[in-house]
Amino acid sequence: MNSPRNLLGLGALGLLLAFPAMAQHTRTVHGSVLNARQKPVAHAIVYLRNSRSRTVRTYITSRNGRFVFHGLAPDVNYTLHAEYRGQRGGTRTVSAYDSQTRIHMDLKVP
Repeated sequence: MNSPRNLLGLGALGLLLAFPAMAQHTRTVHGSVLNARQKPVAHAIVYLRNSRSRTVRTYITSRNGRFVFHGLAPDVNYTLHAEYRGQRGGTRTVSAYDSQTRIHMDLKVP
């Protein structure tokens, strides 16, 4: 019988099975923001820009200068840069052609 309760249960099961598959197809970018002396920079702002949607996500680095962005689409290019006290570092790119799911990228600020 296709009662609403059975259909709801099947729908929920389908969603549960889909989430691990979706999680496997996302990327994570992580790294540190470093100054000119290669020291970690706490409280720098890291900007991540999606080249397709043009949306920007930000992350304020931890005391040890680390940042992380989870859940990035595998088929999109992203650009990253860091800013600290009005100084902007160079831009780095995460390519849609990079098949890694965990990408380590250190950023520099002047």
